[in-house]
Amino acid sequence: MARNIEIKARVENPATLRDRVEAIADSGPITIQQEDVFFACPSGRLKLRKFPDGTAELIQYHRPDTVAPSGSDYIKVEVSDAIAMEEALSRAFGVRGIVRKERKLYMVDRARIHLDRVAGLGNFVELEVVLAEGESDEEATAEADRLVDSLGITTTDLVQQAYIDLLEQTEMA
Repeated sequence: MARNIEIKARVENPATLRDRVEAIADSGPITIQQEDVFFACPSGRLKLRKFPDGTAELIQYHRPDTVAPSGSDYIKVEVSDAIAMEEALSRAFGVRGIVRKERKLYMVDRARIHLDRVAGLGNFVELEVVLAEGESDEEATAEADRLVDSLGITTTDLVQQAYIDLLEQTEMA
């Protein structure tokens, strides 16, 4: 099972953050349109990440809801037929909700920096530091903390929930 350390934060000034990211990035941006269909799931979260070309990734993950950099265990499976997979999972589990976003992906060493514009929620940044096999969380957490500091992300910007949770809260308000 793959593992990373991640944080998510709201972004008040996307242009300023983009400039900061581009100043330290090794590569990017790659622009990705994504539609994440979340399914009712008894353990962790299950989503089908659909792409405009008709392909998708099925992603099941466990991550605690916390503002601190936290570990996420995940399994990702490539899907060649997004429509059929969505139908099968919808029938089996029911759809919890859909998150639509435009993501700009940058790489800084082994860290993925995502600048996300999420429909109905606004602008966010996600940092994911991918752990090597057998590596402890501490080193990757320190790397995530350094990125947070270098990008000027404050503790008040940090978000603990997944986008689907934030959308559900918005719908309930």
